Amino acid sequence: MTVVRPTTSQLFQQAVDTVRAWPLDPPDRAPAFRLPQPAARPLEAAAGPIEGLPGDLWDTREQLRSGATSVSALAARTSARIAAHAAALGAFEYVAPIEAAALALDAEARAGTWRGPLHGLPISVKDVIDVAGMPTRGSSAALPPRIASDDATAVARLRAAGALLVGKVATHEFALGVTTPQAHNPWDPARVPGGSSGGSAISLVTGMALGSLGTDTRASIRVPAASCELVGYKPSLDLVPIDHWNTLSWSLDHFAPMARSVRDVALLMDVLVAAPGSFTGALPATPAGRRIGYSAATLAGAEPAVSQRFVEALSAMELAGAAVRRLDAPTADDYALANAVGMIISRAEAAQFHREAGTDLERCTPEVRDQLREALQLDAVDYVRALRLRGQLRERFERTVAGVDVLAMPTCKVVPPLREQADDYLLVLSENCIPWSLVDFPAISVPMGRAQGLPCGIQFVAPPGQDPLLLATAYAFERVATAPQEWSPS
Repeated sequence: MTVVRPTTSQLFQQAVDTVRAWPLDPPDRAPAFRLPQPAARPLEAAAGPIEGLPGDLWDTREQLRSGATSVSALAARTSARIAAHAAALGAFEYVAPIEAAALALDAEARAGTWRGPLHGLPISVKDVIDVAGMPTRGSSAALPPRIASDDATAVARLRAAGALLVGKVATHEFALGVTTPQAHNPWDPARVPGGSSGGSAISLVTGMALGSLGTDTRASIRVPAASCELVGYKPSLDLVPIDHWNTLSWSLDHFAPMARSVRDVALLMDVLVAAPGSFTGALPATPAGRRIGYSAATLAGAEPAVSQRFVEALSAMELAGAAVRRLDAPTADDYALANAVGMIISRAEAAQFHREAGTDLERCTPEVRDQLREALQLDAVDYVRALRLRGQLRERFERTVAGVDVLAMPTCKVVPPLREQADDYLLVLSENCIPWSLVDFPAISVPMGRAQGLPCGIQFVAPPGQDPLLLATAYAFERVATAPQEWSPS
């Protein structure tokens, strides 16, 4: 039997219909989205070394500091990986010349001068974020490439910490999607890498970079992290400065790091928030005493192998001392509303940006073109209604997590789909991720093994302002989980 999938335009209209039909709170108690952030809960780090993976960002930093390798040797290896694999996998939009910068960083290291915790470490940047002297394309032909005159603040912080910026990596066009369909998953090139930070994920798996700065508006760091066996972190909004970028959604966009291990993400976050030790200080950590909640709605429609890995992941945390509770919420209705509200807000804000930027919609991919066209027809009343529903959801989710430390769920309910089927997964891949960007809860995806031989991830979500607690929980899970596989070209 032939299954008829809704078109992009139909999906958008379904979201509008959902937002219009959903009851609002009475006008005399309209919820405000910008609620005060609660104080961070106290954490007690466990004793012992902070562990990760051989060859990750942290480990390579130690090798550089000990003299076991040099920046030039690391740069040569990085360039060789890019030359060998970037084109075939569709990873990069722009490759930067790094040899001269590597020599300068080596000279400083020999003189005993280290710029910061990322001295000499190769970092990629998603092609919607400005890096001075490099083009910003958004992986699109619908706007002319713009040579950035300034670094985004987050990029400037990476540079000041000594990062070796290797280039701009591919994204789902204008970061407006979750598949990066023009690129290839390095674990199975017939499949998508996830999106929109798909190029970031490819660069990390293959060793073309050791860390990456991406964006997450609805799911764009966490979906490729789960699809490619990486760690992807969406921090609380405004923790990492957001400026100098091709805007998708001004009220939802987050700049966010992706890496191979939780300790690498913590190290990158220390740099990105310009507060040394603020994230690495939460590590190491154990699962003992951690209160983890989950709801059945996050498993509805999940592939059986993904559900099985999730059950095993929770069992591993329980055996290590965590308390796992099944919750009645979030419900399937909560997720449906969050997905609809998130689509309306993000696409309306994207349409405004692209109308002002002069984007030629005829040169966009059909999926992006159709979404922007639909959003350009949206009533302002529907947009404002979505904003009010966003506030209601924020309050509802805060009540949901009141009795636990974190929520847990599969990051994606399915394994990365085949490239020719990507259009069928526009909402499926991101379904469990979208609510948390919408209501500003920090969220992180960590590898939880393989399903059908392909990567899958577990997502932990913390209440607003509890970013260190979330990183500590993710680290604790990483210590009891099966270690990710080492990639090698087929």
